Amino acid sequence: MHDVPSLVAQAREGRPRAVARLISLVEGASPQLREVMAALAPLTGHAYVVGLTGSPGVGKSTSTSALVTAYRRAGKRVGVLAVDPSSPFSGGALLGDRIRMADHASDPGVYIRSMATRGHLGGLAWAAPQAIRVLDAAGCDVVLVETVGVGQSEVEIASQADTSVVLLAPGMGDGIQAAKAGILEIGDVYVVNKADRDGADSTVRELNHMLGLGESRGPGDWRPPIVKTVASRAEGVDEVVEALEKHRAWMEERGVLAERRAARAAREVETIAVTALRERIADLRGDQRLGVLADRVASGSLDPYAAADELVSGLTQG
Repeated sequence: MHDVPSLVAQAREGRPRAVARLISLVEGASPQLREVMAALAPLTGHAYVVGLTGSPGVGKSTSTSALVTAYRRAGKRVGVLAVDPSSPFSGGALLGDRIRMADHASDPGVYIRSMATRGHLGGLAWAAPQAIRVLDAAGCDVVLVETVGVGQSEVEIASQADTSVVLLAPGMGDGIQAAKAGILEIGDVYVVNKADRDGADSTVRELNHMLGLGESRGPGDWRPPIVKTVASRAEGVDEVVEALEKHRAWMEERGVLAERRAARAAREVETIAVTALRERIADLRGDQRLGVLADRVASGSLDPYAAADELVSGLTQG
């Protein structure tokens, strides 16, 4: 058992081992998780959470690393959470990222963690917000959440972030991919990386066109900017930071940031509640209450909805 108050105090001082232990408690859904979250709650709400998403090969890790450098130059403490929804091995799939992030490894103002969601009930919705809360409480000014997997995880990452960055690269058929994956609904800032390659301008044009098609924005609404970068040479990275700061200011001015954070908290509470109920229902498998209700449904003397209502009211009272 861990001494939670002392771990939290050490994490506040920015001690990497304490932060690592707390995130491990989150990942392993430790019995001490409630105590950890209760201790962290009053210390959070400071970090700006940026989600980075995009297909493999667009240069996510290089872009993340370049953003870390830019934020560190501005004197900000940075947390990086690389989430792999598909990998059963935390860290295994992220060796390349670790190498690219090696520049920051000895910097005490940067905390890098790779995290596999390991098929927990609720996946990202369960583990990521709590890991973000650990980094927030540990004093990070900015938390960059990078998704390694593809598909549904992209949209899930967007729901964890204050601002979502969608990365694309020329020559990858990304326009079609973006439309398919529903990525055009989630981006607050679009980055066309590897802009020194042929086709960068046509990727920007295509993206502009597709964003225009889906547009039902009123005056004063946020129009996602498109920024061209060559992250490997740090070109355009300051413009990305500037676009992020503008989006943050726009959200704060209109109360959107508070709304997004409240919606995120609602989803998190719901996930925890549903997970707890599922566990209790699973415990009931051998319980006669469920057996009796199932017999009545099978014989036609009770309908399944009435049986479910009875089961839920029994669970919430019991």
